[in-house]
Amino acid sequence: MNQVLVASPLGTLEISGDLNGISAVTFLEEEFPQSEKIPDVLKTAVIQLQEYFDGNRTDFELKLNPQGTDFQKRVWQELSQIPFGKTTSYLQMAKNLGDPKVIRAAASANGKNPIAIIIPCHRVIGSDQSMTGYAGGIWRKKWLLAHESPVTQQSLF
Repeated sequence: MNQVLVASPLGTLEISGDLNGISAVTFLEEEFPQSEKIPDVLKTAVIQLQEYFDGNRTDFELKLNPQGTDFQKRVWQELSQIPFGKTTSYLQMAKNLGDPKVIRAAASANGKNPIAIIIPCHRVIGSDQSMTGYAGGIWRKKWLLAHESPVTQQSLF
């Protein structure tokens, strides 16, 4: 397994993966220097994340290999269908999975998403539009949603 540390506007990201694909993108709570050498299998992920943060990428084209249960993988696949700049609710996700009663299980799987940003679990909010939990921290979720918002704030002066 290869790993690399990357600086981002949200702090240091740790990216893990191998020839089978990216297995994790994790926010680190401490700042670490960016890795000097990037393993070949992670270069495309690093470039695409930088393009995303620079505002030049709305979709990721990466081979992903998240590890989880079959149900978790179904939820993560569903998350991947949420378009850039859009949000959905946990209830809508459960309905999309075919059973509104799986809302808690879907929310739990959402929280266990190992590939932050690329599998956009930050795009799931409460049915009442509330900022519900986010493993990376609510402040990061708010930043990501604002970053993806089609409405940009402009100065009046």
